[in-house]
Amino acid sequence: MTISLTNHQLLIDGNDVEALDGRRFQRHSPAHDEPVGEYPDGAVPEVDRAVDAARRAFEHGPWPRMAGAERARLLRSVADLIKRDAEALALVEVLESGKPISQARAELQAVSELWWYAATLAQHAHGDAYNALGEDYLAVSVREPMGVVAMIIPWNFPLLIASQKLPFALAVGCTAVLKPSELTSGTALMLGSLTREAGIPDGVVNVITGTANLGSHLVDHRGVDMVSFTGSTEVGRAVMKGASQTLKKVSLELGGKNPMVVMADADLEAAADAAVFAIYFNQGECCNSASRLLVEESVAPELEARIVELTKAVTVGDPLDEQTLVGAIAHDDQLDKIIRLVGEGTAAGASLATGGKRLPTRRGRFFEPTVFTGVDTHMNIAQAEIFGPVLSVLRFDGLDEAVEITNSTDFGLSAGIWTRDVSTSNQFARRARAGTVWVNCWMDGFPEVCFGGMNQSGMGRELGRHAIEEYTEAKSIVTHAGERTMWIGSEKT
Repeated sequence: MTISLTNHQLLIDGNDVEALDGRRFQRHSPAHDEPVGEYPDGAVPEVDRAVDAARRAFEHGPWPRMAGAERARLLRSVADLIKRDAEALALVEVLESGKPISQARAELQAVSELWWYAATLAQHAHGDAYNALGEDYLAVSVREPMGVVAMIIPWNFPLLIASQKLPFALAVGCTAVLKPSELTSGTALMLGSLTREAGIPDGVVNVITGTANLGSHLVDHRGVDMVSFTGSTEVGRAVMKGASQTLKKVSLELGGKNPMVVMADADLEAAADAAVFAIYFNQGECCNSASRLLVEESVAPELEARIVELTKAVTVGDPLDEQTLVGAIAHDDQLDKIIRLVGEGTAAGASLATGGKRLPTRRGRFFEPTVFTGVDTHMNIAQAEIFGPVLSVLRFDGLDEAVEITNSTDFGLSAGIWTRDVSTSNQFARRARAGTVWVNCWMDGFPEVCFGGMNQSGMGRELGRHAIEEYTEAKSIVTHAGERTMWIGSEKT
């Protein structure tokens, strides 16, 4: 595949525009160290322009007033256009994020399915009726769109995460300002163009890019009714603090330190393969990464040996190579963090079973798939979100200890268990403090099934019918049909 520099513009009120001051910035491929995208370097004026456009579209445009069936038709058109341009979108994802091309292509299929499913919700948004309030009263509870939604997207799954938010907000009549990471802005702008091509009215979808802190300006903006943020827990706290000044609704999907529990009765071959996938998928730069592997003591030596063997077989390299399973680390700061935390693990007494070093390549930034054994739950590598291809293996004795270790971090995004015993899996699923629990699988997701975290992994839920609730407000309408009982007194004689 050819690596070339692509120039982009902002999408504001249906128009391709530059930043008012004309500034631009470039994104270099983390795998190839070559420029692959050039973007307007937006600032406060661009935030204002985008929010104003979204506000006009919401207050005066047709989108919130359109029949659900018509919104659904347009969202399905976007899904079809995503399928049409899947290869081009996947290539941009690879060049900007460093993920393998085979993975990016699979993600594009999921992205299209998200838009298609969200379209069904446009026709199924509904409230409740209360007809047992007495013969003179009828009350209905309706759900109305929140208004202007600011969506702040991270760099690890830019198109997928945008599509876990945008079509669901659009389905119920909201308008949006989408702000992708400056590291991976390309597919967000391409997606914006597809919404325009599909016929979604001007101003409903706006996409702004920039290297300044545009996110904080969106969070603070009085024209924004809701903020939907995906990213680190640290930044999530700042989003909550900023939104509190105007009491905006906030939806947060944050970090994770997710445990995969393997019981002694599990299919160890399947569990080992799943564990390797779950930590090295997307270079470990994944909020759902299973970065903690909890293994029952009696089978730990066997499973650890199998994990190390499989890890050594994982192909790391050029993400444009069809055979690559682990691509490039997205940026230098993230690589430095991985190196630092691996060093902390070694210093704390964990055993480095394999990996642990940056790969010596002529260009790009690649890190060896890494396995630590002998990890104690109090070690930082068992508590901190590394966000890289680094697995910590901990041992336990019995389900109670497995649950205790599972719940021993500040996070609660996802967890999983491998066992042939239904009673064991049910007990674990009920006791694990996590928004998603997988049984004999990992990272199997569907548009119909809600997703979100507990504890410091966030608040709110994306996907499924629950997304309707996230992007709407409930309103009660009470109607009195009979004669009024006078407060001061009746004039009747």
